[in-house]
Amino acid sequence: MTIVLEKLNFAILAAVILAAVVLLGVGGGEIYPLAVAVWLHVVSGVLWIGLLWYFNLVQIPTMPKIPAELKPAIGKFIAPSALFWFRYGALATVITGLAVAAHKGYLALALTFADGYVTIGVGMYLALIMAFNVWFIIWPNQKVALGMVEADADAKAKAARMAMLASRTNTVLSLAMLYCMVAQNIVGK
Repeated sequence: MTIVLEKLNFAILAAVILAAVVLLGVGGGEIYPLAVAVWLHVVSGVLWIGLLWYFNLVQIPTMPKIPAELKPAIGKFIAPSALFWFRYGALATVITGLAVAAHKGYLALALTFADGYVTIGVGMYLALIMAFNVWFIIWPNQKVALGMVEADADAKAKAARMAMLASRTNTVLSLAMLYCMVAQNIVGK
């Protein structure tokens, strides 16, 4: 078992196999596509929001405390990798969420705030705003701040601040968005 846990690829494969066993076992040998889509939506959402909170609760507040000689490791290795998973977690969450809403027949109803779909509609719009921030504000500015794009020190500082403010905006929106997603199962149709 140690070899499985020591290698990330093996651990991920073990997680997928265990999930498949549970999916097949719980479903009596049948896999329910909607359940899988909802599950993928939750998994990608946990990835996205987990990294959002990591950035805002851990990385950003800790950066000023890190000695200058150690900061390049964050900018060159940790942040780019975390931002990759952050971006694609956001994208996967939006795609799977829209797919679930379309499959269940309430996509247009939610986006137009029809009776019984206001809560999920608000949650969907908050998520879309947050995803927009990830792809069109945070990521372009992080590329500048991290030196992936040629820029002077002043431009890097401005870009870092803009990325941080957009990330904080997403943090503010995240709790209300999550409430709407969960509450729709109780208050919606």
